[in-house]
Amino acid sequence: MHASGSGVVGRRPRGAACGAVIRAAVCRAAIFGAACLGAATAAVAMPAAPESSAADRDFERPASWSIPSWGAVRGRVIEWIDAAAAAGSAPADAVAAVRAEWPAEPPADAGERDILDRVMESCARIDPRCDGLWRDPARSGPAVSGTIEPAWLGDPATPALEREAVRLWLGRERVRRDRFDEALVLLADLDPATSVDPATLLFCRAACQHWLLESDLAVETLDRLLERAGEIPVRYERVARLLRADMASLEDESLDHIARRMRDITRRLDLGRAGPRTLAVQDGVIESLDKLIKAIEQQQQEQSQSQASGGASGGRSGNGTPMDDSRIAGGKGPGEVTKRDIGDADGWGNLPPHKREEALQQIGREFPAHYREAIEQYFKRLASGEEKK
Repeated sequence: MHASGSGVVGRRPRGAACGAVIRAAVCRAAIFGAACLGAATAAVAMPAAPESSAADRDFERPASWSIPSWGAVRGRVIEWIDAAAAAGSAPADAVAAVRAEWPAEPPADAGERDILDRVMESCARIDPRCDGLWRDPARSGPAVSGTIEPAWLGDPATPALEREAVRLWLGRERVRRDRFDEALVLLADLDPATSVDPATLLFCRAACQHWLLESDLAVETLDRLLERAGEIPVRYERVARLLRADMASLEDESLDHIARRMRDITRRLDLGRAGPRTLAVQDGVIESLDKLIKAIEQQQQEQSQSQASGGASGGRSGNGTPMDDSRIAGGKGPGEVTKRDIGDADGWGNLPPHKREEALQQIGREFPAHYREAIEQYFKRLASGEEKK
């Protein structure tokens, strides 16, 4: 099998229904992509959900994570830069600039500026390695270095705040660039309890799991994110509810499931990811299509057999079950008809020989051979005098 920008490539599934199934799958994938975009846009305009009553909140399960306050994040940042200054690894002017960015009370732009960006910018001021990532998020990653993250992020000597904040920020940047596999590697081991922005962590992790069709994990992560519904950013809450409903209704090995995997293959190839992982997804899609086509063929075969047996039964008996489709019956009969009183006029029903032969030839061209046989037998019986009024 070879990778191609057109999607699933390699051997084609067998069966007459193959083309229709693949076309339907690709169409469904395109529709789903447009629906996701429309759902995300519509989520911004959705009205806020009604607040739960105090009685309802008494029965809610306590949240397993909390949103750190400005003071808590500031305290960790100041502790980190003080340690860097004491070790002589941070210039005095950079330390002063970071302190100015983190006053004791939240600044006026605290509600407008993303706290993760603020922490990342502080890291960039202190550590030149972070500064390179801050200026160019695409500089590190498989497209350049062949690794998911810079090696120094896995070094225990790197302060924990810096390691976790940079990995979360890089993971979010990967999500924004549709590099969900790489993002999930960065985000998988991060703990919301120690994260400077746990809502972003959970949302981005769920987004990766949703795209990669890790349904159970996605639902679990989204449920955990929604434990703080009403406190997390509105865009996170509303999109999270849409994603959860989508994951809960998705059936494995369904046409929808196959279409999404085909869409994921297209994404990987567009990013230049034609390696073993993409080939494995392609093989899985072809295997699923084979199963689906086999099931369709089996269903069609059973329907044909049922129709054939029903047609034969209807041909043998006048009081059989009516046919479900308009078609020529497959049964043969003796050619006998119910006698009717047609009067005393002589020569009724007789045709000149050349007209009779012309009618028989027309019947032979337009109907199966046994129709002609039955009519010829009827004419012979008429000629022999067996059919009397």
